[in-house]
Amino acid sequence: MKVKILRQSAPDTKPYWQTFLYERNDSQTVAGMLDELNYKDDLKDIDGNPAPRIQWECSCLQGMCGSCAMVINHKPALACEFFLRDIKGDTIVLEPLQKFPTLIDLVVDRSVMQENFKKANAYIESFKGAASAEYEHHYAIGKCLKCGLCLEVCPNYKNGQQFFGAVFANDCYLISSRSSTHSQEITQSYDEHFERGCSKSLSCVDVCPMKIPTLASIAKMNR
Repeated sequence: MKVKILRQSAPDTKPYWQTFLYERNDSQTVAGMLDELNYKDDLKDIDGNPAPRIQWECSCLQGMCGSCAMVINHKPALACEFFLRDIKGDTIVLEPLQKFPTLIDLVVDRSVMQENFKKANAYIESFKGAASAEYEHHYAIGKCLKCGLCLEVCPNYKNGQQFFGAVFANDCYLISSRSSTHSQEITQSYDEHFERGCSKSLSCVDVCPMKIPTLASIAKMNR
C-alpha cells in the first residue's frame, strides 16, 4: 500500500508530501506501520530517494495517552487505535493535526490547551465532596487524554484565543462541582470561553476516543 505523509522539517519550513510503500498487514495499526517504516536502516520514499525518519509522537500505544493523535485519511484519530483493515483502497494519507502549530512532521504543539486552563484559572482550589450520583460522570471526565481530537474536529475552534472547546467545558464542570471557593469564577469562564461560541454540532462527542459524555457536561453547566 502507499503511505502518503504531509511532512515538515521544522516549524518555520514549508510542508511537503512524501509517499512510501508498505507491505500491508490488516492486523496492524497506523502506529505499528509507522514504527515498521522507521525501523528500516535505509528509509526510502516511493521513488527510491533517501528519506529522514518519520517524526511522530507516542507513549502507551494503547489508546491511553493521546500522544499519537493525527489526521488519518482526513479523519482525526489516534494512530494506535486506527487499524489498516479499516482503510478502503491501497492508499493511506497521514497529516498532523491542523488546528495546532506543527513542530515537525506529525508532531504538533498542543500546549495552548494548558495555557488556556491557566488563563482561566481552571483549578479546583479548595476541594469539596460531591454527591455520589455524580461520581460516574466525574470519572468519565477524568479520562480525558487532552489529545486535541475534539478541537481538531470542532467547527467553532480556530486557534484557542477565545473559544476553548469541549476539553475546557468538561473540566469546567468537574472543577465547578468539586471546588468550594472557585465555582462562580469557573462558571463565568465557561460562559465566556465556551458557551458563547459553541454551535452544538457535537462533533467532539463523535470523535472522542474515550467517549466522554460532553453533552452531559454542557447540560449540567448550562443548568
